[in-house]
Amino acid sequence: MPAMPTTPTMPTTPTTPNPGRDALAMLRDGSTPLYLAPQAGVSESPFRRLCRRFGADVVVSEFVSAEGILQGNQRTLDYLHFDEEERPIGVQIFGAEPDRMADAAQFVHETFGPDFLDINFGCPVKKVVKRNGGSGCLRDLDLVARITRAVADAIPIPTTVKIRSGFDEKTRDPVRIGRVCEDAGAHAVTLHPRTRADMYSGSARWDEIRALKEALTVPVIGNGDIRTGEDAARMKAETGCDGIMIARGSHGDPWIFTQARAALDGRPVPPEPDVEERFAICVEHAANSVHYERDARRAMLDFRKHLGWYTKGLPAGKELRVELFQVERIEEVQPILDRYIERYHAGELPGMDPARLVVV
Repeated sequence: MPAMPTTPTMPTTPTTPNPGRDALAMLRDGSTPLYLAPQAGVSESPFRRLCRRFGADVVVSEFVSAEGILQGNQRTLDYLHFDEEERPIGVQIFGAEPDRMADAAQFVHETFGPDFLDINFGCPVKKVVKRNGGSGCLRDLDLVARITRAVADAIPIPTTVKIRSGFDEKTRDPVRIGRVCEDAGAHAVTLHPRTRADMYSGSARWDEIRALKEALTVPVIGNGDIRTGEDAARMKAETGCDGIMIARGSHGDPWIFTQARAALDGRPVPPEPDVEERFAICVEHAANSVHYERDARRAMLDFRKHLGWYTKGLPAGKELRVELFQVERIEEVQPILDRYIERYHAGELPGMDPARLVVV
């Protein structure tokens, strides 16, 4: 009988990012790069850097309005800044006018110099869709083609696109949408196999990722329902995708990239960090977020959602979140977490077995 593998450990200080790697080349060399998805209010620079440390091969900015860029909106422009250690990084923009999208793409390339420019044809949020941006564009594939071509022609760096399977069930045809984007000059296509009407309900149809991969010659990145490292390996096996993008699975869980890489490489998947490690990562993330934002109080208020995500699944987590959701300054966070850890090790939290110190 073969020896059992040793239990892997989650690195507290993960591997140093290699900013010299080329995002497009990784998609073609069989390495199955892991992407942090563009997520409004989540994929900010502090979180991108944290995910890079934990093994994200490529990160993408929060999605940014082309109109906001061209109008010089300061808040919009702030979203475009990144550190060199974040490379390879893409900036994602959205809009509904090809010429304006092209102008915004050119400005982003010349001013900020990302490694690639991604077009958002996937966002289902009402305020974006009502302006015909994001997945709203999927109602008019001629518009999708014109936007993609205009952006691709305007910049020398790769143009990629992120799409959904359609606007609704009636228009569901991810292969057709992907082909339109490829023919218009997209260098890679990311598919979240839900429609705009689906929002985030039900299950992502991974078979559509496989169909798109078989239909296109450009690389295909799979996205949707990656919640564990094992999910990433299963998506690769079931779809043959060239890369994997992780979105909601990264919330409060940046180590999912370490776990996904292990699973993809056929190595034992490291366990979840213990409570102390989890809280140390959370506090580091909070400190970096406060440092990054001009208004420390606003940054802490915005960070409350992360506090909720980092504490999900913990015994008496609801009670802990009630306390954490009251904080307004970063100095208030550590004492709350310290009190929790003390009670955790004493087995005094509701829902714990004091004899075994596990959730029951």
